Amino acid sequence: MSILDKKTKEIEGLLARSFAQQQAAGYADTLREILQQPTTWRATADLLRSAAIRERLAQALMPLPSHIVLTGSGSSMYIGEGLAPSLQSGLGLPVQAIAAGTLLTHWRSVLPPGPGLLISLARSGDSPESCGVVSRLLVDAPAYRHLVITCNANGKLATYYRDDPRVTVLVLDERTNDRSLVMTSSFTNLLLAGTGLLREGLAPAAIDRLTAGVQDVFDRQSDALAQMARREFTSAVYLGNGGAIGAAHECALKMLEMTGGRVVTMAETYLGLRHGPMSSINASTLIVALLSPDPSVRAYEADLLRELSRKQLGMAKVLVGEGIPADLLGPHDLAIEAPGLAEDGEVPALLAHVAVGQLLAFFRCLHLDGKPDAPAQGVLTRVVEDFVIHQDTTHQGSGQQERV
Repeated sequence: MSILDKKTKEIEGLLARSFAQQQAAGYADTLREILQQPTTWRATADLLRSAAIRERLAQALMPLPSHIVLTGSGSSMYIGEGLAPSLQSGLGLPVQAIAAGTLLTHWRSVLPPGPGLLISLARSGDSPESCGVVSRLLVDAPAYRHLVITCNANGKLATYYRDDPRVTVLVLDERTNDRSLVMTSSFTNLLLAGTGLLREGLAPAAIDRLTAGVQDVFDRQSDALAQMARREFTSAVYLGNGGAIGAAHECALKMLEMTGGRVVTMAETYLGLRHGPMSSINASTLIVALLSPDPSVRAYEADLLRELSRKQLGMAKVLVGEGIPADLLGPHDLAIEAPGLAEDGEVPALLAHVAVGQLLAFFRCLHLDGKPDAPAQGVLTRVVEDFVIHQDTTHQGSGQQERV
């Protein structure tokens, strides 16, 4: 179904404007990039199934590393958080996410000893940390091999290391190289692409269920999200367990970015919320609960949500998942059902969670008269501006600096 065929009044009205009007209102890129996700997921899944890419990803795991480190900055770091549990379970190797900035400043103390595989995740591949980390570790941690997954064929990460046999590069469909300041389809497609390291990956039937489930959210449930976004809340708490903490971090960042900080956000695990952060929830707090497809995990989540209701904490709750029990919903709460995901493991659920979080932030931004394509103008840029990459002087006496 084309994005022009959406059934919800909110999206239909936004798309009915001319492209010039959409640009002037500041949402043309962001809305298109959110809505194109089911189509681009199919393209990424097709890419991962191609023989050439299967061989390239298999080579990245040869020889078999002792562990895998996922890295990126901002949203790209949260992709690593979401992906790490599934990769560790599927590959039988230790997998962890470490922010690129942390690797740049503290690699000696946080990087596990090699031989390992460092997976750099990046939309543009042009942020200073991206090449700074890879360049440093190629010299100072030569036992590491590198896999770059990026949306930009012309970015530094995709082009600088093409002649180094230790670096494998996977470039996604150009459509995923979001033009908006905020990452949307780039985030979810990079996350999906990471599953290509698994022997089976996501089966075609799983991709079908994922795209159909999220398309259903776009087609039938967007109006409800828009209405919730117009409620009077000044803060939002996002809850997720396992890999969904990465999705929760990303959803919280989307709301923070697109509202220019006018909605203060926090991401936490369900069990972690009780250890202090629950005290921040007040009558103007929106609670967004990303529900696990695993029944044993969801039991803990349901307990926490019932506790919040019993204590009358929060303005309202948005519950995102499949088969949401009616008794978890209060009179002011909203259930967003993403059907067909429960049987396919954690990653499809994460992609659905993030798509819902994107729409909620998008509608909130418009309600506050913001421009989703370029929120917080003068503060943020699509690619982080260059900064000095300082030489590691731990074992050197020089204070040299370089720009990457």
